[in-house]
Amino acid sequence: MSHTAHIRSHRKPRRSASTLAMRAGVAGGVLGTLAVAGASGSANAAEPVTQTLELPTLTADMAAQAAKAADATQLAAANYQLQAERDAAAAKAAKQAKADLAEAKKKAAEAKKKAEEAARKEAAARASRDTERTTLSATVSTGTTSTSTSTATGSAAAVISFVKAQVGKAYVSGATGPSAYDCSGLVQTAFKQVGISLPRVSQAQSTAGTQVSLSNLQPGDILYWGSAGSAYHVGVYVGDGMFVGAQNPSSGVVERPLSYDPPTGAVRVL
Repeated sequence: MSHTAHIRSHRKPRRSASTLAMRAGVAGGVLGTLAVAGASGSANAAEPVTQTLELPTLTADMAAQAAKAADATQLAAANYQLQAERDAAAAKAAKQAKADLAEAKKKAAEAKKKAEEAARKEAAARASRDTERTTLSATVSTGTTSTSTSTATGSAAAVISFVKAQVGKAYVSGATGPSAYDCSGLVQTAFKQVGISLPRVSQAQSTAGTQVSLSNLQPGDILYWGSAGSAYHVGVYVGDGMFVGAQNPSSGVVERPLSYDPPTGAVRVL
């Protein structure tokens, strides 16, 4: 016996058979559990290898599908944006077309109004010219013309004498004599004989002097055909209802009655 055996706290407690059996059972259970776990671990040892081989393949497939989905989404977004841009452009074009159409209608209405106004003015001017020509023709036919060559004196007589002397000469466009004339060339040259400088063309000659009525003509007045400022022909009134002018290439310089081709108007420069 130990020298401390008599001390109660130092005595080793006796283990009973039941305690030992219980401990043996616990130990056996632990060992059995470990054995089962070891066997299970051995049986499943190959599975992680299989999972390790298949996992990258699944991950790559999922990545590819995700990429395709992303591409499809991006394409759809691009299509939506393109369609939105097209719709916006179409709306803008439609708006501009509407504005252009309105502007075109406005301009067309203005042009129509101007054309109608010009037509009214032309009709009024034509009616006035027709009235004057009718009056002139009646005056010539009744022999009541108030002027004659016998009343022409001074510069008027010189102009009349000159143009009558040119009767029978040729008509050549741009000519001013002495062997050929055009209408304004004859008038310009005739008045140059008495020191009067006239413009070269008929348009300007038709506004060179004072406008006079066809019913109050005097020998030496310049006759014109067409509107004042845009006349296309001129001649010289020589009295007794007659005029001299360079008519055209087929007629040349001729003397004709006013009724042959009634003029539109007349100006007086003498």
